[in-house]
Amino acid sequence: MVKSLAIDCQVEKLKDIRLFIDNFLNEISVSDELRNLLVLAVDEVCANVIIHSQRLDSSKTLEVKVYYQPGNLIFEILDSGLPFDPTSITEPSLSNIISEKRKGGLGLMLVRRIMDSIETVRENDKTIYRLIKNI
Repeated sequence: MVKSLAIDCQVEKLKDIRLFIDNFLNEISVSDELRNLLVLAVDEVCANVIIHSQRLDSSKTLEVKVYYQPGNLIFEILDSGLPFDPTSITEPSLSNIISEKRKGGLGLMLVRRIMDSIETVRENDKTIYRLIKNI
């Protein structure tokens, strides 16, 4: 099963992505806990793309695809903005984030802990962020 959604790159559209992922996961009957974690992970990557890669340019489009096959789920976020490899970022120390009173830096750490695998691929001037969860 494959489904996709395209949105304008506006933070207000993140709710559409969350609803899309939530509805898809309801169709395949994952637990509430897992569903909430997966929605959070996809939302975090999409928010980073909209804010940092697309720079809130509402004339740009972000596409989210979800693939389900027995045994795993694959979420792909297709981005034509500035390339970024989230796997190249070292995980920050939680104590440093707290002591420095930083307001960011936890999102990718959460995504890494929720997902079983994260891949970044560059194809045809697009970056594909692939999040894989074995279920």
